[in-house]
Amino acid sequence: MAERTSGWPAVRPEVVAEVVAGLSARLQKRLDGAAAKLAERPVTRCGDEWRVEVDEETALVLHAPGAVVADAAGVRCGCLLAPACVHRAAAVMLCPLAELAEEPGEPEEVTPTEAAPAPSEEPQERREPRESRESRESRESQKSQEAQSEAGPTPVEVAAARHLHRAGCAVLAAGVSGAGAVAQAELLRAAHRARLAGLYRPAAAAVAVVTRLRAARSGAPDHRLADLVAGLRELLDLTTALSTGSGPVAELRGTARQAYGEEGGLRLYGLFTEPVLTATHAGVVSWAVDAGGRLSTVAEVMPHGDAAAAAPQAVGAGNRTVRLGEAPLSHREFSRAGLAVQGATRSAAGRLGAGASVRAVRAAGVAWTAEPVAALWAEPAAAQVARALAAESLPYEGRPAGSDLLFLDVTLLGPAPAGPGGAPRLLARCEGGADGADGADGGLVVGLCTGHEHPGLAFRANLALLATTPGLRLRVIGRLERSDRPELRLLAIGTPPEPSTAPEAPGLPSLAVPADRADRVNLGLERLQTADLRTTDLQTATATDAVPGFPVGLPSEAPYGPPVHVLGRRVEQAVTTGRHALAPSAATAAADGSLLRAAGLVTAAELLDALRAAADDRRRDVFGRVVPDDHDAFAGSWLAAACYTEELAAALCAAAWAGEPAMDRHRGEV
Repeated sequence: MAERTSGWPAVRPEVVAEVVAGLSARLQKRLDGAAAKLAERPVTRCGDEWRVEVDEETALVLHAPGAVVADAAGVRCGCLLAPACVHRAAAVMLCPLAELAEEPGEPEEVTPTEAAPAPSEEPQERREPRESRESRESRESQKSQEAQSEAGPTPVEVAAARHLHRAGCAVLAAGVSGAGAVAQAELLRAAHRARLAGLYRPAAAAVAVVTRLRAARSGAPDHRLADLVAGLRELLDLTTALSTGSGPVAELRGTARQAYGEEGGLRLYGLFTEPVLTATHAGVVSWAVDAGGRLSTVAEVMPHGDAAAAAPQAVGAGNRTVRLGEAPLSHREFSRAGLAVQGATRSAAGRLGAGASVRAVRAAGVAWTAEPVAALWAEPAAAQVARALAAESLPYEGRPAGSDLLFLDVTLLGPAPAGPGGAPRLLARCEGGADGADGADGGLVVGLCTGHEHPGLAFRANLALLATTPGLRLRVIGRLERSDRPELRLLAIGTPPEPSTAPEAPGLPSLAVPADRADRVNLGLERLQTADLRTTDLQTATATDAVPGFPVGLPSEAPYGPPVHVLGRRVEQAVTTGRHALAPSAATAAADGSLLRAAGLVTAAELLDALRAAADDRRRDVFGRVVPDDHDAFAGSWLAAACYTEELAAALCAAAWAGEPAMDRHRGEV
C-alpha cells in the first residue's frame, strides 16, 4: 500500500550525471525550474518505489532498493519524451546524494558520514567466505597502493584530475547562486571518472561539495557556508596537486575501502554514544577505549528516505544491538559497559571490524575517573587542541579515531549572550587551563555549543537545562569548534573527580543522574531532567550574580583581535555569489588593504589584491563580450587565499586555547 512521504530516496552520483547528460541543451536550461516545480508535488512510497504524479497523465517512478537509486534505468517517466525528459533529471536532482561508500563489497563498518547496510541475517557459513574475500581484497589493494606510492600519477589519473579541477573551478566561479543542476551534474560526472581512475579521495570531495552546494541552494537548516568553503578548498587543493604531480600521490589518491588489521584480543571500555544525522543517513556511533588508551568506534548507521523520520531513527538506533560478535548489548548500554573481544580487527582510523570471526562477550565498564579512561583527561587542553588541529590536515580515512575530541573538566558559568548565528552557547571555565586567560579568577573560559542543531535530538534541550546551573562541575567530552575563542561542541557529560585542592563550595549544584547511567549522559540521545541536577536555592540567582568562588559578571563576548575576517569574508563571498562579486570599488579595495596592513597582515593584503585582480581579469572580444575561460587563474588565487585563511585560523585557535591575549594572537603571520 502506498504511503505519503516527505522525502526522496538517495541516488548514486553517477546516476545523476548520466541522466542530466542525456538532456538536450534546451532542456538543460529548464532543469532548475523543472526541479523547483517537481519539488512541490506530493511523493508516495510503496516498498522500494517512490511515485510522483507530474500531472494528470504523467507519473514518475523511482525504483530504489534499500532507499538508493543505483541505476539510471530505475528512474522511469510516462511522458512522451522519456527517457530524455526533464522530469527524470529533475527527480534525480531532488534526491540526496548517496555516499560513495555504499558500493557493493565495501566493508560493513561505517563512520558518521558513511552508510551501514542492515544487519546481516546470513548464516555464519555463508558469511565466512565473504569475510575472507574482503580480507584478501583489502590486502591486495594495500599491496597495490604500496607499489604505486613511489611513482607519480599516471596519465589517466592526471587527465581525470584535470577534468575534476575544471569542473570545480566552474562551480567556484559561478558561486552558489549560479551553480545549478548542469554545473552540479558535470562535477559529479568528473567525480565518477576520477573514481574509476582510482582517485577516491578527490571523488569523495567532489560529491561532498555537490551535497553542500545543494543544501546552500535549498536553504537547508544544516547548511554551513564554512563547510562548503572547506569542501571546495580540499577539492581544488587535491586536484591541483595531482595535476602538477606534487605531494604524496598515495595520500592524494585515497583508498576505496578501509584496510583492517588483526588485533587479536581487545578489552574495550565504553565511553559514550553520539547520534549521526546526515541528509541521507541516520544512526549512532559508539566510542570505546582499550587498555592501551586507544580510541575505537562501532556504528549503526542506516539510510533514511524521509527527512522527518531521520531524527527518531537516529535516537532509536541507540537501542539497537552493537554489531560486534554476539554480545547482547545495545549502543546505550555499551557506552557504560565493556566488551572482551577475540579475533578483533581494526582499521587505521579506529573502526572495529564486524566479521564472522569476531567473538565478543559483555564485560564490566569503568568510570570516567578510573583508568584507562581517566588518562584521556590527563592531557593538557592546549595539547589536545594541537592534536585535533594537526589531524585536520590528514585524509579523513587516515585520521585516528577521536583525534578531534577534547576531554575536559569544566565549571559552568552561565549562558553566553549569543553564539554565531544566534546559536545557544554556554560559558564554562576549564579547570587546568591557562591561568588568567579570559577568566576573571583564572582558568580558560570555553564556549560550549550543541553537538548538533537538529531539534529532534536532545542536544539543545540539555544545553538549555545546563545553562540554569552556574557553578556545576562536569567532566565533558566534546568536539573542537575552530574559532579565535575557545569553543567546544558538547557531546557527553559525566561526574568529575573530587577537587584535589579546596573542598567544593557549599550550596553549589552537582550532577545526580540515576545509578543505571553510570554517572554519565549521552547528550544527543538522553534528555536531562531537573532531578538529574542537584540544585539549591542559590540557583534562583542569575549567572551574573555573586556565586561563591565565581566572578561577578561573565567574560565579555566582544572579540578584539586581528581583522582576519576581511580576507575570510571575500573568500566566502566568492563561493556564495561567484567570481563577478569580487570587483568592488577602488575605495573599498584600498580600505581593506589598509586595514590588513595596519594590523601587520601584509600577506593577507597581498593575497586579497591578487584575488581581486584575478577575478577582474576577463578577456573580451571585439564586441566587448566576455570571453569564457577555464577560471584556472582565479581558482588558483582563491585557493591561495583560502589556504592562508585556514592556516591562520588554526594558529589563532591554538593560541586562544594556549591562553594568549586576543590582541597578541596575530603577531607574526603563518
